[in-house]
Amino acid sequence: MSFDIALSGIQAINESLNTTSNNIANAATYGFKSSRANFASVYAGTSANGVEVGSLTQTIGQNGSTQTTGRGLDAAIDGRGFFVSRDPQGGMTYTRVGIFSTDTKGYLIDSNGKKVQGYGPSKGGALGAMGDIQVPTGQIDASPTTGIAFVGNLSADWTAPKTPTFDPKDSTSYNMVKQSIVYDSLGSQHTVSQFFVKTASDTVTVHYKFDDGAAEATTKDLKFDAKGQLVTGTTPASLTLTPAGGANPVAFTVDYSGTTKFAGEATTTTNRSDGYASGAFIGVELASDGSLVAKYSNDQSQVVGTVAIATFANEGALQSISDTSWTANADSGAALYNVPGVGLSGKLSTGALEGSNVDITSELVGLMTSQRNYQANSKVLTTESQMMQSLMQAL
Repeated sequence: MSFDIALSGIQAINESLNTTSNNIANAATYGFKSSRANFASVYAGTSANGVEVGSLTQTIGQNGSTQTTGRGLDAAIDGRGFFVSRDPQGGMTYTRVGIFSTDTKGYLIDSNGKKVQGYGPSKGGALGAMGDIQVPTGQIDASPTTGIAFVGNLSADWTAPKTPTFDPKDSTSYNMVKQSIVYDSLGSQHTVSQFFVKTASDTVTVHYKFDDGAAEATTKDLKFDAKGQLVTGTTPASLTLTPAGGANPVAFTVDYSGTTKFAGEATTTTNRSDGYASGAFIGVELASDGSLVAKYSNDQSQVVGTVAIATFANEGALQSISDTSWTANADSGAALYNVPGVGLSGKLSTGALEGSNVDITSELVGLMTSQRNYQANSKVLTTESQMMQSLMQAL
């Protein structure tokens, strides 16, 4: 019987060494979670039968260190949860390794070529359906301008121009000119010149000219109160530009809200128009909220999807598989999907990866303990052999 008990000890230690060896081998593996072999005694009725490895405990809840990479499609989960990927057979796998890229068709894939799962672009504040995320890699359409925001200080020290009749070619007929940019439906750029003319002590009249053409008939009177503030209720100027080349007319407004009339130098703090020209796709990166942001050559960007994060009621029961991944089972419970930072899902640290949570020092101490236990069980076998040999010699 003591032979069997000692043998069970050696077998259990060998299994434990397999776990320790696997931990040490994966000490530099991104997203790896160490395991621990748990010994359990074995009895047959009231008789001791030795020991066995009763279970393996995964330290999934313990995060590894965050290692900065600076790469736009690298991400680490700060907290609970797993990235979700779909294998070629349609099965879902879960991983902590956030090394992503796009394939030849623009689909977001993980480091093993599996398609990353997430939500489509939001519409009206609601997330799209969960599935494969495809990044559009073509041109982004031009967007015509609908408004210009202009904020500045129109100097209270201005005097009425020397030339009383406004003429855009005569600088003595206005006090200041500023240019703004608008885009038509084809993405062509046009210049809107704003000529500011002091016409009364409390009024500045704005004249407009498009590109290099004649002055427009539309004007806008900006009235100010005794405190130099634009009179409440001043509406934006409404203008329409009719471009050549087949583009649609551009109807837009110029909003002067926040403009003042104080003494001193005339200044411009905001001169911003919406709209943009068409642009070519130049790259994609992840945001901390899980959004996948596509960037274009016209300095525009748009969210093309959001990666999903899966959490489990009993994540420690997940089944480990190759590629530093896990699969769900009855003990782990079904996956609960959400976006990063919502519910139980951890936020993302972008441009970084999660390292292994293996503690090399503890593993080496465990190796020494296993070695002593192995030697002790071997000694039991040697002693039992010697006793049997003495018994045989006595017969």
